[in-house]
Amino acid sequence: MPIQQVLSDQRVPVKIWTDDVDERSKAQLTNIAGLPFIHHHVAAMPDVHLGRGATIGSVIATHQAIIPAAVGVDIGCGMVAAQLSITANELDEKALKKVFDQITRDVPVGRNEHADNRILVEAARPFEPGLKALTDRHPQLLKAFSKFSKWTNQMGTLGGGNHFIEVCLDENDQVWVMLHSGSRGIGNAIATHFIQLARQDMERLMIQLPDHDLAYFSEGSEYFADYVAAVHWAQEYAMQNRQSMLDLVLAALTRHLPPFTVTTEAVNCHHNYVAREHHFDADVWVTRKGAIRAREGDLGIVPGSMGTRSYIVRGKGNPESFCSSAHGAGRRMSRTEAEKQFTQADLVQQTAGVICRKDKRIVDEIPGAYKDIDQVMANQSDLTEILHTLKQVVCVKG
Repeated sequence: MPIQQVLSDQRVPVKIWTDDVDERSKAQLTNIAGLPFIHHHVAAMPDVHLGRGATIGSVIATHQAIIPAAVGVDIGCGMVAAQLSITANELDEKALKKVFDQITRDVPVGRNEHADNRILVEAARPFEPGLKALTDRHPQLLKAFSKFSKWTNQMGTLGGGNHFIEVCLDENDQVWVMLHSGSRGIGNAIATHFIQLARQDMERLMIQLPDHDLAYFSEGSEYFADYVAAVHWAQEYAMQNRQSMLDLVLAALTRHLPPFTVTTEAVNCHHNYVAREHHFDADVWVTRKGAIRAREGDLGIVPGSMGTRSYIVRGKGNPESFCSSAHGAGRRMSRTEAEKQFTQADLVQQTAGVICRKDKRIVDEIPGAYKDIDQVMANQSDLTEILHTLKQVVCVKG
């Protein structure tokens, strides 16, 4: 489905792939469109909803500037998925419950970390030189990093919020593993540090903004190159974190399921990140805040909530979206609103058939708090082609 709304009351238009967008999100989008360095237009995906400064589900192309808060505090957050050689008729509920318990033991969630683990430390080791260069330039980060024991011990950990690990079945009853996570506490500390530096730059230069979370670094400014190096470091860390977790989950499955192989190369994609790209005759910085890259042929993952379908997709390379796609269902209400509107009984009902936590503490992640993933996919039929439809049978939440 093509663009459904265009907001044109700013310097550049905002093109939106849904008619389901609230007024506060529209206000955020028009704030972004009014910035002097925005290139061509702002694109809003069909899962668009209110964010911090910049709207989640937005794609922002910029000339010689980056907005750190638009990239967000979970730098490099994204998805990984892999298809296995076993099928639904080789699974049973008893084995899947054991899988749930094993994953819960093997992959730390929330603020938990691994104890010293030689394999995971080795996976983190290539990141040490880049991190040392960053902390040499910004020693203040060392204090922020001290809030957790060892950053290497966060490699292969899930985190909290809407992060999850799932065992799914596709349309042919083939088994998949899919998970959602980012750069963990170390990425958050890096992002928070640079967001504050960007705000200080705006104050020092007396630049007035409609929202202080739209503070930015200009190319050539004191911290621009440092931020680019830091954000790329965190993005690579996030990608390796997902790969390390995938390895841990596959190892957990081998203990309780029949022998299997991974039959596809893992799809590993960011949906909170910045990259240098070429669009509409210019080399620009593209920030995808809750959006995946969907160039022609790109494989991506668009998850629903913990009780609904998810999709493996192939990009169509639509230039109007800056070759992007939705990153998921997108929230239709805040966590606080969800806790007020839904009960634990509602959660049990909406996650029927899924082995997962069903306690009161995760009511804020109930499927009813999210937009309809099938409507999101219908709205972006000009952005992606659906390759596989997944439905979870096990879900481990952060």
